Amino acid sequence: MLTIKTKKKQEIIDLTEEINKFLKNQEKNEGLIFLFALHTTCALTTADLDPGAEEDFLSAFEKITPKANYIHPHNPEHFPDHFLSSLVGTSLFLLFENKKLVLGTWQRVILIEFDGPRERKIVVKII
Repeated sequence: MLTIKTKKKQEIIDLTEEINKFLKNQEKNEGLIFLFALHTTCALTTADLDPGAEEDFLSAFEKITPKANYIHPHNPEHFPDHFLSSLVGTSLFLLFENKKLVLGTWQRVILIEFDGPRERKIVVKII
């Protein structure tokens, strides 16, 4: 399991090197790695993280979040965080070879925090 501590209400954290470090300590040289966030207000995906990309992503997420009178029971203002987590997704399957992720030139594995700061747990399984 990976534990990630976020520092802001919304942020993007690059997990690529931490996952590659995890893979170096595994028996298998190749296969699939499954990542699953145990939370409903963060997400996992791959992305290009050129300078400014984090701000662009967070701005785009804000723009696609519908403005509405939510009725979420414990805090209606908190519902957009759940919505965005569901939209992006909380799990990933990724290939690895030679104990390293197989990614495109610009691809990075990222956690997107929608409701921080928090401590996030990510289950990791090798297949």
